[in-house]
Amino acid sequence: MGRAVDCERLGFDKLWLFDHLFTPGLPEQPAFEGWTLATALLARTSTLRIGHLVLCANFRQPALLGRMVSTLSVISGGRFDLGLGSGSYADEHARAGLPWGSAPERAARLRETLEVVTRMASPGPTTWDGEHVAVRDLPNLPLPASPTPVHVGGVGVRHTLPLVARFADVWNVPTYGVGRRTDALHALLAECEAIGRDPATIRRSLQVVVGVGADDAAVRDARQTAERRFAGPGFDLPASGLIGRPDQVVERLHALVAEGWTDFALFLPDRGEPATLELLAAEVLPHL
Repeated sequence: MGRAVDCERLGFDKLWLFDHLFTPGLPEQPAFEGWTLATALLARTSTLRIGHLVLCANFRQPALLGRMVSTLSVISGGRFDLGLGSGSYADEHARAGLPWGSAPERAARLRETLEVVTRMASPGPTTWDGEHVAVRDLPNLPLPASPTPVHVGGVGVRHTLPLVARFADVWNVPTYGVGRRTDALHALLAECEAIGRDPATIRRSLQVVVGVGADDAAVRDARQTAERRFAGPGFDLPASGLIGRPDQVVERLHALVAEGWTDFALFLPDRGEPATLELLAAEVLPHL
C-alpha cells in the first residue's frame, strides 16, 4: 500500500501490477492476487491510475470480467486501466488445472474475451456467440464511469498484433520485445492499414528496466541489482535497460519519445524504494 501512496504523492501517473497465481519461478514467495490488490490500492488512493500488465484472459470468465471492469471503474472514479493478455506462464495453469493450449488457441480465447469485455462497455445488452464464449442479451449496468483504456501487450506478428490493431487503445511492448520494437511497429502499421484503423489512435507503451542512481557508485549498485533480478531473455536487459544517472535516463527516454513512444512502464531494480521514487520524481519526471 505504501508504494501506491508514495507514487501518487510524487506525481506518477500509473501503478502496474502483475496477474499470476504465484510469482513465476518463485512459487515459495508470497504474492497477492492481482484483481483484489488493484481494488485495495484504488480504495487507498484518489488520483493514481491502477492496472495490470497484463491480466490473464484464462483466469476469469469474460462476462464476469466485463462486470468486474465496470464495477471497479465506477467505484474508483474511472481510474482503472484494463490490460489483457493470453497467458504467459504454463506452469501456473498446469498446477491450477486451467486450460493452456497452443499459441493460436490462447490468442483465440483472448480475442473473444476482448470482444465480450469491450462490447459490455457500450450501452445495451451484449450478445456474442463464439467458439470459447457465448453470451446472450447480457445487461451490464452500471456502465464504466469513463472509457476504460484497453492495453494489449506483445510483439507477436501472427497472433498479438492483429488484436492490438482491432481492440487496443494502448499497445504495450514487454521488456522481451523492446529490441524488436521497430519491426513490430511496422507489422502493426500494416495490420492497421488492413482494417482501416488510424494507427495514431493507438498509444505506444514500452516496459523498460530503469536503474537510476544519484552518482556513479549508486549507478553501479543499480546495475548490479538489475543484472541479478532481471537476468534472462524475459527481460532482455541489454535492450530494455535504462541505467544511469538521472540526466542519462532522461536522455534515453527522450530518444524513445522521439521514436513515437508515449508511455513507459518502469521495472525498478530495488522494487521502488522510497529514495528511488523520490529521485525519479525530482530529476526525471519533470523532464518528460
